[in-house]
Amino acid sequence: MSFVSRNQNSLVWYHFEVVPKFRWSENNCMVTYGCLMEFVFCLLCIYRRISVKEMSATPSTICPKFVPVGGADIQSRSKPDENCDGTAGIRFRLVSYNILAQVYIKSSLFPHSPSPCLKWKARSRSILTVLKNLEADFLCLQEVDEFDTFYKLNMESLGYFGVYIQRGGQKCDGCGIFFRQNCAELLIEERIEYNDLVNTIGDDLESQDDKHELKQAKGSSLKSTSKDHGNPNDPRVRLKRDCVAIMAAFELKGYSRHVVIVANTHLYWDPAWADVKLAQAKCLLSRLQQFKEVVSDQFECTPSVILAGDFNSTPGDKVYQYLISGNSSPATLGGCLDELPIPLCSVYGCTRGEPPFTNCTPGFTNTLDFIFFSPDDQIKPLSILELPEPNSADVLGGLPNYHHPSDHLPIGAEFEISKE
Repeated sequence: MSFVSRNQNSLVWYHFEVVPKFRWSENNCMVTYGCLMEFVFCLLCIYRRISVKEMSATPSTICPKFVPVGGADIQSRSKPDENCDGTAGIRFRLVSYNILAQVYIKSSLFPHSPSPCLKWKARSRSILTVLKNLEADFLCLQEVDEFDTFYKLNMESLGYFGVYIQRGGQKCDGCGIFFRQNCAELLIEERIEYNDLVNTIGDDLESQDDKHELKQAKGSSLKSTSKDHGNPNDPRVRLKRDCVAIMAAFELKGYSRHVVIVANTHLYWDPAWADVKLAQAKCLLSRLQQFKEVVSDQFECTPSVILAGDFNSTPGDKVYQYLISGNSSPATLGGCLDELPIPLCSVYGCTRGEPPFTNCTPGFTNTLDFIFFSPDDQIKPLSILELPEPNSADVLGGLPNYHHPSDHLPIGAEFEISKE
């Protein structure tokens, strides 16, 4: 009996002779066995060795690196840095990542992905590898669907504690904020369910612009509706998309009571339902402003604000324009910051420019994920997480793959808080 095993570097020939005394040869080396059991055991060992060789040839998970937004090299983020005026500041890293809920993975939806890359056992290990090697102080994760059974305990083993909100309806995933317990202390948290927007229909609080946009959208997206959408002509149905957000205030350790508010969200996905996404964005900023006021009063501080997530919106569209300018026109308009509950800047947009994509599949490749911060005299971005170019070998053919466990890429920023 003979067979050939091909690995990355060589061709190995295995030959077995079934005779009274079992003998096998590997590349002309003959060994004799005196019993069938010993021979079978040897065969199993060879099979295991072949498997290990083949696994070692599988491409490994890629963990992106932080690069400075300017020309200067970034020093150790764990140590205070001296500013130009001689005062010390503190640095921390924040990463946002849609990790792709396992419940949404079907081979029919990801036919371009190698089958082993879609299995939970392999993906979960790969996701943890990425999260660990990013060395972030705050992780804003979307599409978390195994929080209690997997992420909570595994992230605790990495030194993180998490707060989480699950989507409504029959959805099994949600948004989570994980933070290093040696970096920050959780002060207060608040959850947002965008389904609550249904209660504002017909109220005086609803703006005429919002009513007009919802009215305009009626019938315009019938082609994108599905069984779970219901009647798109009913605003109560349009706004009930089971999307969520979560925000929390943290006091940075080792620093004089500086408080940072971190918000994480995942807006509705359908490109044809831009009115719904815009309503969610407006709700989010309004609630974020209210939360900031509560934190400021309760803890007697002026907190920094960071908003991250999967906004299912591309640079320049209505949601993006609203978040950075307060104007939902696709055209870029300046001088509108006072219209926003909280003025915001995109970390990538105001430094090196938005990346060419954060979501990559053969059917759609574009930027959907963002990190925003409220600019002031205390907080500034120092570095951002580098993303691959569209022609990079590790993203060709679409995600997920052996290099990236999700169809999204992680984005991140390193911030510095100057001394008050």
